[in-house]
Amino acid sequence: MSSVLDGVDQRTQLVGQNRLELLLFKLSGRQRYGINVFKVQEVIHCPSLTALPHSNPVVRGIANMRGRTIPVMDLAMAIGKRPLESTENCFVIITEYNRSVQGFLVDSVERIVNMNWEEILPPPRGVGKGNFLTAVTRVDEELVEIIDVEKVLSEIVGVETDVSEELREETDEESPVRILIVDDSSVARNQVKRTCEQLGMTTMLASNGKEGLDELLELVSDGADIRDKLDLVISDVEMPEMDGYTLTTEIRRHERLKNIPVMLHTSLSGVFNEDMVKKVGADKFVPKFNADELARMVRETLDEHPR
Repeated sequence: MSSVLDGVDQRTQLVGQNRLELLLFKLSGRQRYGINVFKVQEVIHCPSLTALPHSNPVVRGIANMRGRTIPVMDLAMAIGKRPLESTENCFVIITEYNRSVQGFLVDSVERIVNMNWEEILPPPRGVGKGNFLTAVTRVDEELVEIIDVEKVLSEIVGVETDVSEELREETDEESPVRILIVDDSSVARNQVKRTCEQLGMTTMLASNGKEGLDELLELVSDGADIRDKLDLVISDVEMPEMDGYTLTTEIRRHERLKNIPVMLHTSLSGVFNEDMVKKVGADKFVPKFNADELARMVRETLDEHPR
């Protein structure tokens, strides 16, 4: 099954074109789910798993793969569905999120589809805050749900969001900083919000690149320059309707927006991210998620771009 990812390096060409490729899979029913290929390292038949006593029940065990010990999580159980009964005929999707590698146990893996981010839509409003969806789309006239993996990992592993006392003490209350945070994951959005607010900064929130761009255009609708209204944009890369690279490109094209500093904050990894930062005109790239690292990068970016 790993052959489904052959040529993944060539797929980096999609980045910056508001396009992505989704790996489609199923859990314990007919519903299809999707995950961005860039976050997938490998797809394998489920190997022998070693149980971990006293671990979260979502963790079905650990697998030893090429010298690495990888936790394997039952993705169906993680999002509140019926757990997979047996691992014998299942697959494991090996992924890298937020600088950690883990496997997600799934029932079956189908294929990769090439999509435009404009075809990836926010979850319906009626699904409620407790859902694990970050977006939805349609493939072959069927609904595909894209799971908020960052929320899954946050609930299973936990994420430290406290900024160190040393960094908090550096806050300059006489010059309040205003930041727009753009991220489709509610968990990631709130992590960044909490980090910035611990530094005494005020925040605005948007759930995708299109919404973020609309917020920026509204701020300058009176003819003002964006720096009179805002100090920094912190944006995710992967988002429905408009990704972070396209958002940055649109900001740099607009006369009244082009001077705002932009930081890209993402769970994607790889050298191509640094290349794309330069290509689209972003100021910084910082991988998710370390509160102190993000705080330092925010301060560094603001110091380099004073009002």
